[in-house]
Amino acid sequence: MAQVRRVLPFVSIAVFLGLLYDGWIFYSRWNDSRQVEEKRAEKEAQAAQQTLDRIGGDELKILNFYARPAVIRRGHEANVCYSVVNAKSLRMDPPDGDVYPALSHCVQISPHKTTEYKLIAGDDAGHTVTQSLTVHVQP
Repeated sequence: MAQVRRVLPFVSIAVFLGLLYDGWIFYSRWNDSRQVEEKRAEKEAQAAQQTLDRIGGDELKILNFYARPAVIRRGHEANVCYSVVNAKSLRMDPPDGDVYPALSHCVQISPHKTTEYKLIAGDDAGHTVTQSLTVHVQP
């Protein structure tokens, strides 16, 4: 019994140090994981901001307006595609197909002669932006 009393303080200290070491390991792993998660969230927020900046933020913008193919034979069809952001109204002149504000939309056209198309987008504040393209028709 006397030997146990002499060894007990040392065993208690060893157990305490072991628990302290385990606690430190758990804390450092938790802290490392938290820092990695914070960096990931920060990178994700930066990527989202860059995407928003690329597509125009709060600004009314026509991102794309093109025809595929740009040259057709009379009687054939082409696709006129567009991409707009922050638009509340949209029209194409001359009107040919159903257009509406969208990040990506195409309409089929079949002009009889070479035609210039204009895309006019508007926002709630009364601002408008316009882009033009020409579809060439060969006989």
